[in-house]
Amino acid sequence: MGAGGRMTAKEREDQSATAHGPDEDPSLRRSPTEKPPFTLSQIKKAIPPHCFQRSVLRSFSYVVHDLVISAALFYVALAVIPTLSPPLLRLAAWPLYWAAQGCIFTGVWVIAHECGHHAFSDSSLLDDLVGLVLHSALLVPYFSWKISHRRHHSNTGSLDRDEVFVPKRKSALPWYSRYINNPPGRVLTLAVTLILGWPLYLAFNVSGRPYPRFACHYDPYGPIYSDRERAQIFISDAGVLAAFYALCRIAAAFGVWVVGVYAVPLLIVNGWLVLITYLQHTHPSLPHYDSGEWDWLRGALATMDRDYGVLNRVFHNITDTHVAHHLFSTMPHYHAMEATKAIRPILGEYYQFDPTPVAKATWREAGECIYVEPEDRGEKKGVFWYNKKF
Repeated sequence: MGAGGRMTAKEREDQSATAHGPDEDPSLRRSPTEKPPFTLSQIKKAIPPHCFQRSVLRSFSYVVHDLVISAALFYVALAVIPTLSPPLLRLAAWPLYWAAQGCIFTGVWVIAHECGHHAFSDSSLLDDLVGLVLHSALLVPYFSWKISHRRHHSNTGSLDRDEVFVPKRKSALPWYSRYINNPPGRVLTLAVTLILGWPLYLAFNVSGRPYPRFACHYDPYGPIYSDRERAQIFISDAGVLAAFYALCRIAAAFGVWVVGVYAVPLLIVNGWLVLITYLQHTHPSLPHYDSGEWDWLRGALATMDRDYGVLNRVFHNITDTHVAHHLFSTMPHYHAMEATKAIRPILGEYYQFDPTPVAKATWREAGECIYVEPEDRGEKKGVFWYNKKF
């Protein structure tokens, strides 16, 4: 294992071969759906105890690390790129800046996400203060998302109660689905999902679980939240409004450069968030369960670790340790790789990892995972698998 508990590429290959066997394509093999022969307590005992210890100094070191890099990129955008010559060089430099800053912003987002899970420090108050500031700076309603995301972790894999990327059954698909199940339609669907998916989810609950009335993450009185949670939604809205007001004042004082240095990277963040979450929970080998079949442990295991290469580290390993994260969400990200390696022998075939390159996997999942239908063999009618046939 590499420094800091990160697995090497060779170890990744070995773990995939061990989990699925040398003669079977691990990217297509269905996960077991029987009740696991192990308990959550047994999984936890396999993890070194220090993996559950949160260090406020170490957690803040990642905040400082990301913000320093982000500040350096801001400097490049404001002081270096405008001086580049010829103009074509300037035009070429901007997309590089957007991609780099968008990835760093995503890392900041992940740290705020960790605050929402109380994995940043031993103080819930400090976690919420840091998370509120960081998420608000990225125009994310911190408490609003924290609450719905907590319910996602409580109901992962449930067709009836999960909160995000809940697959539809064939009968619930819109009429036009069969007409966009082709390469051009796939391109259009992916473009809309990556560009607009995150704001549409926050504002209109698109891809979220159905509620009896209009659901919105900005509405304190919406059906997503209980009476005791409403004050936190007001605080979240105030944080987003304060950040938006600050951006408007900056734009009024310094011009539209705010779009180039902040807004475009933010769009990239939104795209990464949607893509990462989509690939964590959408895969031909992952089951979903109805209320009669679902239980928490099998639902938590119905998620996929992926390999984003160097971006695994930039994204604080939220990409390649998601199984461990769903089992123990209060564990700090800097221990998650060590924990993942420790639990693999216990999980066996219940551990899912797909090394398929991200672009290839995205294209495959968009074409293969259109709707879910019940188990087509045996008596498990409450187990649903992805399908694409019309």
